[in-house]
Amino acid sequence: MNIILTTLNAKYIHTNLALRYLKGAALPEFNPIIAEYTIKDPAFNIVADLFQKNPDIVGFSCYIWNIEETLHVVKMLKTVCPHVKIILGGPEVSYDVHHWLRRMEEVDFIVMGEGETSFKQLLRHLAGEIALEDVPGICYLEDNKVKIHMQPPKIDLRELPSPFRFEEDLPHLGKRIQYIETSRGCPFSCQFCLSSIEVGVRYFHREKIKEDIRFLMDHGARTIKFVDRTFNISRSYAMEMFQFLIDEHQPNVVFQFEITADIMRPEVIQFLNDNAPKGLFRFEIGVQSTNDLTNTLVKRRQNFDKLKRTVTMVKDGGKIDQHLDLIAGLPEEDYQSFRQTFNDVFAMRPEELQLGFLKLLRGTGLRLEAEKFGYTYVDIAPYEIFSNNMLTFDEIVRIKHAEDVLEKYWNAHRMDYTIEYLVTEVFETPFDFFQNFGTYWETKGWSRIGHQLEDLFRRLLDFLETVEGANLAIIQSLMQLDYLAAQQFQPRKLWWEERPTLEQQKTIYNALRENPTIAGQEFADFNLSEKELFKHTLVVPHHFDYTNFTKGRIVPNAGYLLAYFRQGQQPYFATLQMN
Repeated sequence: MNIILTTLNAKYIHTNLALRYLKGAALPEFNPIIAEYTIKDPAFNIVADLFQKNPDIVGFSCYIWNIEETLHVVKMLKTVCPHVKIILGGPEVSYDVHHWLRRMEEVDFIVMGEGETSFKQLLRHLAGEIALEDVPGICYLEDNKVKIHMQPPKIDLRELPSPFRFEEDLPHLGKRIQYIETSRGCPFSCQFCLSSIEVGVRYFHREKIKEDIRFLMDHGARTIKFVDRTFNISRSYAMEMFQFLIDEHQPNVVFQFEITADIMRPEVIQFLNDNAPKGLFRFEIGVQSTNDLTNTLVKRRQNFDKLKRTVTMVKDGGKIDQHLDLIAGLPEEDYQSFRQTFNDVFAMRPEELQLGFLKLLRGTGLRLEAEKFGYTYVDIAPYEIFSNNMLTFDEIVRIKHAEDVLEKYWNAHRMDYTIEYLVTEVFETPFDFFQNFGTYWETKGWSRIGHQLEDLFRRLLDFLETVEGANLAIIQSLMQLDYLAAQQFQPRKLWWEERPTLEQQKTIYNALRENPTIAGQEFADFNLSEKELFKHTLVVPHHFDYTNFTKGRIVPNAGYLLAYFRQGQQPYFATLQMN
């Protein structure tokens, strides 16, 4: 049989770990071909490619981000290959199987839940080796009735073959994110999450995992993401793996983890702060809400004080970037409560803050209780909500406005100095800045067009001109500093209009040639020639003193900012006061 395992990834750089486990489990009796596409690929092109592989069986890995595109491909594929057996699997089709089988008559079988055992047994049936009733964990239509087979026993994860040793994958390991599992299951019961359905946590073989990591690094992998739902549920296990990764790491490799922050002990964080190379680890932390009632209703145990302690300790260590997640639309969290959640979390200044929106996933407890909390939602993946009994659709739209500019202006870290000033000195709270700016952004239609870096500065300034009490001179000076700090070479085109006159420039450069210490002794020590001075420096009108700024104070001062651009280093800045 010619067997194809396929999926539509969200992006090319992603890889599908599930397909590789299925292939490993099917070997040696069966040898499926893995074919990965993206949701951006035209369905016709995907079908044409699959058709040319002349498949007998095609298995699709299905998720909320690809299910609609996948079903479109399935319909087309069954039209041009009516003999092919179509198998669906993955979290999106493992629940509400009646719905999927009734909706998609082209689907022959659905593999429910963990698929390694069920998929191989189904292949054995399709090869004529065993009866259909002997295949566990599948469902299908028979005489227009849904037939569901009992799930097989849980797999002993320690016995699963490695999913990383396939010859055809080796050329791509360094070009794509590599995902790795060290455990399956989650100890928590968050009612919005599919992981809450599986009880208990099972671990893979530790030494095999270590060998896989060595193999990935030796073959060029640069980003390795652990998909464990709670990597640090076992402190001893996490410490062992952290120590291993520190000892064995190679240059330019990054490891990402999903961390439950409030159970992380201070001594573990101190160990990482003391021993981890900067940039080796990246933590993803789901906060979701700081509302205690909300967390209780969704059965989410969270000690925010301990979470905050962890995030703060990690940030102070300066070794590990942190990505924190929020979910808008959880039960009993109205607009003001979510505003407070956002501000509570932003106060920790995470390197990235993702503002997400509740999705009522099939199989989750919250979807089953949707009516209780007054949810209205889209009944097509990704099942995002319209409203509930605490949040109107208008309020959700306003929060979405904040999401767009949060990504562009905070997570991208293009103007940290400016944003810090705005959220502390100009707006009542950080959320108010992002929400008001986001709404302004939307009303201008900017969400529907592209942006150059300079556009982002101009558009922020355009918005701030409408804000009562904003000190535009100070703000523009901060924006200039943010813009110039990111440059290695003198920019040819500046986004602001204020410039020194030719006469002022002549006076400034004459003074710098005669006495470079007016820009500081460090600048004088650079010992720049006249040619270097003109080629690598820039002088712009500025409205606060840079030396005081480096000490945490903004002292208004009408003068000039000198920027000396050094390739490979941040520019040198100094304030010039010219009489």
